[in-house]
Amino acid sequence: MNSPDSALLRQRPLIQKIIEDEMWLEGERRGCPVAAQDPIVRERVCLVILRIGGALRAAAERPA
Repeated sequence: MNSPDSALLRQRPLIQKIIEDEMWLEGERRGCPVAAQDPIVRERVCLVILRIGGALRAAAERPA
C-alpha cells in the first residue's frame, strides 16, 4: 500500500475547514443544516479548491 503524500496530509485540516464553512454557508442560505455530501456544498468546495489549490499545495510543500 502506498503511503499518503505528506503535503496532502498537511492540507487536510484546511480542506476540512473549507468543507465546514461551505456547509455552514449553505445551511444559512437554506435555513437548515446541510450535509457535506450535499451536491451544492461539494460543488462549492471543488470551486474553492480549484481556485486556491496551487497556493495551498505550494504552502504545504514548503519546508517546515
